[in-house]
Amino acid sequence: MSDKKNNLPPKPENMISPNEALSRLIEGNKRYQNGNSTLHDFLAEREALIDGQNPFAGILSCSDSRIAPEYAFDTARGDLFVARVAGNFVTDEIIASFEFAVSALRIPLIVVLGHESCGAVKATINALEDNTIPPGKLPKLVEAISPSVTSIQHKRGDLLHNATLENVRQNVERLKSSSDIISTALAESRLSIVGGIYALKDGGVSIFVKEKSHDI
Repeated sequence: MSDKKNNLPPKPENMISPNEALSRLIEGNKRYQNGNSTLHDFLAEREALIDGQNPFAGILSCSDSRIAPEYAFDTARGDLFVARVAGNFVTDEIIASFEFAVSALRIPLIVVLGHESCGAVKATINALEDNTIPPGKLPKLVEAISPSVTSIQHKRGDLLHNATLENVRQNVERLKSSSDIISTALAESRLSIVGGIYALKDGGVSIFVKEKSHDI
């Protein structure tokens, strides 16, 4: 449990810098790729987190069932603050969630995590190419992801791959510019926002949108 006497958070080891947080995620992903994931004592971890939480990173991930950030980065309970939506795009609710994580939980890093063969991006491409409107609330996904598709539709290479990368890039920028709470933390260098892609075949995460200070 947390040490109230010394006012320590439940996981003091999570009090790290943005660069340290990114290095820790990358190291965890390498363990996951190699099949060397850490064995966790979930009973002990639950007990330690009863009084609070202090995750070391936030993840904006797609809802795809094949993508599990806690597994992909080989993290324990209480390590990641995860928001998920099909297509890993920013909404007002997600902005508010990360504002809470930045201001109250003091997370030092946010990763916008896309993935290969994203169904939400593919559905957006199909809707735009066929000039069709999907049923139900699916147009909300198309509306959110369309700017990423239209901005690169004449770029050489695979459209789905390019649109997936662009969707991550644009949502990194949206997070950076959407909130005074987040932008202030960025300006004070106590927060970084990066973007990555998860490979379905080997489970690797490639961080391709980085802050200038990151040399990883």
